[in-house]
Amino acid sequence: MEPLSAHGLPRLSWIDTLYSNFNYNTDGYEGDGAEDGKSQDGSETLPYIDESPTMSPQLCAPQGPDGETVSPTPPEGLLPGGDIEKGLEMKKLVLSGFLASEEIYINQLEALLLPIRPLKATATTSQPVLTIQQIETIFYKIQDIFEIHKEFYDALLPNIQQWDEKVTVGHLFQKLASQLGVYKAFVDNYKVALETAEKCSQANSQFQEISENIKVKGPKDSKDCTTTISMEALLYKPIDRVTRSTLVLHDLLKHTPKDHPDFPLLQDALRISQNFLSSINEEIDPRRTAVTTPKGEARQLVKDGFLVEVSEGSRKLRHVFLFTDLLLCAKMKKAAVGRHQQYECKWYIPLADLTFQTLDDSDSCPSIQVVPEHELEEMKIKISVLKSEMQKEKKAPKGQSRVERLRKKMNEQESWLLTHSPTIPFRIHNKHGKSYLFLLSSDYERSEWRESIQKLQKKDLQACVLSSVELQVLTSSCFKLRTVHNIPVTSNKDDEETPGLYGFLHVIVHSAKGFKESANLYCTLEVDSYGYFVSKAKTRVFRDTTEPQWNEEFEIELEGSQHLRILCYEKCYDKSRLNKDDNEIVDKIMGKGQVQLDPQTVQSKNWHMDVIEMNGIKVEFSMKFTSRDLSLKRTPSKKQSGVFGVKINVVTKRERSKVPYIVRQCIEEVEKRGIDEVGIYRISGVATDIQALKAAFDTNTKDILVMLSDMDINAIAGTLKLYFRELPEPLLTDRLYPAFMEGIALSDPAAKENCMMHLLRSLPDPNLMTFLTLLEHLKRVAEKEPINKMSLHNLATVFGPTLLRPSESENTKGQHITSASDIWSHDVMAQVQVLLYYLQHPPISFAELKRNTLYFSTDV
Repeated sequence: MEPLSAHGLPRLSWIDTLYSNFNYNTDGYEGDGAEDGKSQDGSETLPYIDESPTMSPQLCAPQGPDGETVSPTPPEGLLPGGDIEKGLEMKKLVLSGFLASEEIYINQLEALLLPIRPLKATATTSQPVLTIQQIETIFYKIQDIFEIHKEFYDALLPNIQQWDEKVTVGHLFQKLASQLGVYKAFVDNYKVALETAEKCSQANSQFQEISENIKVKGPKDSKDCTTTISMEALLYKPIDRVTRSTLVLHDLLKHTPKDHPDFPLLQDALRISQNFLSSINEEIDPRRTAVTTPKGEARQLVKDGFLVEVSEGSRKLRHVFLFTDLLLCAKMKKAAVGRHQQYECKWYIPLADLTFQTLDDSDSCPSIQVVPEHELEEMKIKISVLKSEMQKEKKAPKGQSRVERLRKKMNEQESWLLTHSPTIPFRIHNKHGKSYLFLLSSDYERSEWRESIQKLQKKDLQACVLSSVELQVLTSSCFKLRTVHNIPVTSNKDDEETPGLYGFLHVIVHSAKGFKESANLYCTLEVDSYGYFVSKAKTRVFRDTTEPQWNEEFEIELEGSQHLRILCYEKCYDKSRLNKDDNEIVDKIMGKGQVQLDPQTVQSKNWHMDVIEMNGIKVEFSMKFTSRDLSLKRTPSKKQSGVFGVKINVVTKRERSKVPYIVRQCIEEVEKRGIDEVGIYRISGVATDIQALKAAFDTNTKDILVMLSDMDINAIAGTLKLYFRELPEPLLTDRLYPAFMEGIALSDPAAKENCMMHLLRSLPDPNLMTFLTLLEHLKRVAEKEPINKMSLHNLATVFGPTLLRPSESENTKGQHITSASDIWSHDVMAQVQVLLYYLQHPPISFAELKRNTLYFSTDV
């Protein structure tokens, strides 16, 4: 091919300085280091979108020679936090760097377009290189994308050349984001385009020559005016570009004041881009060249991530690598000081020999050690306490060394949590050998791994046996090729990274459409916290339909969450497949998708409506977020005629009862038909049902008993929890709270017994009677632990903070809680321990307690 003619894009005079100081890896040109972008076989190493299920979709940053991530470095003196002028200059630098990369991207697109005209000219001759249909398939939407970016570039350039504080660019980025539909069409066609190009290259040597040697001109002042890139690499550029644009939007927002007209426009552009990225990460098959096999075939890394393997009866954290022809399970070896880390291969299975084992065909299933839930909850509280301590130490003059010690301890605790939380089995079998068992916390993640493997298995795979040298070479390459660099725990994150959301996410799952056949359908919701995803809510099953209308609302607690996932299932009623394993999910996943929880979007007071598209299915949902400090605030009700938010003595006096009617009725209903329900009091009820019951109790509706008998039992359990949570003063009172905290900390058993019983006697009669009634009920629930999985400790974890948390603690008065570290404290653990103490105590009688004068009495 002849070198391309210049299209005359103007070049900024100060770009050289920019490249040396603030380099967004522009991928088409890297000055003297251009050769670094080549792989072992000379082809360009393509950028990769991180598909790790526990990380947000993002392009892996440029890497240094040792494989470690290199952050873009702003010029000295222009770091964030300076005055407005420096912030403005920083924004200009970000835009200038992006503009430079836009020029290169436009050059790449133009180079890709250049062969179209001659190819079309030959298509009508007796010896066509390609047919018209093949040309349209391979180059689908490239012209449109080129025009979009040329227009964007031409509009952005004069703004930067005439830069001042009044210049606005947000509308340009918003328009660019609004045109992502063209990219969606490109992505949908991407795999077909690649396959068509590959087949045509094999069938026609002329096209092979063209596709392997496309010349792209570099910036005018670069040393080498052209670079040669393959068509396959160029076709990946549009997918890569969306990710780059998203990274730049992050940086622009960081350096744009919130009152600047650009801020809301950039925010909207970022939201659109992130949602688009989340959707395309499901669909694209990233190509990363790994190593060349002895036959000369390229073995490519398709996916990698951390999984928990059950090995010899214990849980081990492994790094699993899925290549185009095999699955490799590795562990990180301990490296000597100053040496590079290395992986050690534990086992590998050729994909041609890999099958997914189910319990039906498994002779012996390794026993899975399940850690009691209260131990997991305790560990989360310990991690939260460490976070709080770290925040305090960072502000201290000489706290840095202690911060590092705390960070190391937190990393150990988070790694333990990551290893011991998963319970969903993922079984893999080698047709000629052993079976292996992984445990995952998310069915979404399990589905991703299974689908990625099955997609590769559709190709004509040959069984391979690696020699020890080949295996060593492949395992060594894993360190450079990996896309997930660290265990996904918060202690590995930079302080500048978004900490996620803490509080309560309200989600309404409205409906779904796009099903081809009627089925019994339901959805589950997953969110991430502490580095892994967990299922938090489940809609009811909508039977025999192609358009389920759930319209169910859920309240989901967020603990540093950044993503919401929705999975749509077809319910399995085949009894032969049920009850094989407590954690085995046999229902069929019809579709799955995720959205990023953008704090700016969800923190508005209004509901935010959205749609997740998955395999042709569209699930419609709405969400809004309430921060923890607002949702846990005890606010007295203005309407004193109801029961919610009204003092307990007012309610019992009005009802002429010892225990509020709502408490008695909810307990009775749970004991009647919910005591065998798995996760009773832990699993969320549908929020709309809970609100309906709340309204009924508040207005003393006559048909309340009929409502209770018809209502889902989790909604009734949720109503009881809500009642205690909304009391204007905790059941165990604000006045006695400090004494409860001191009493539970006593070491001497006799002293603790004296103090804790005396505190109960000090409660007002309505509070004491209600507490003792609830106590006996929770003990009866725990007796059924083998069936309902709710131990005394689990119940204490659920109810402890609700019954004890003060209406407004002294240390948060006048403060606005914003960071994760401010939310949890030692108090939470102590609140759980107080309730657990009483739950583990022999039965306590109201009459005997009041009559007994042996307890040591003192003012509290």
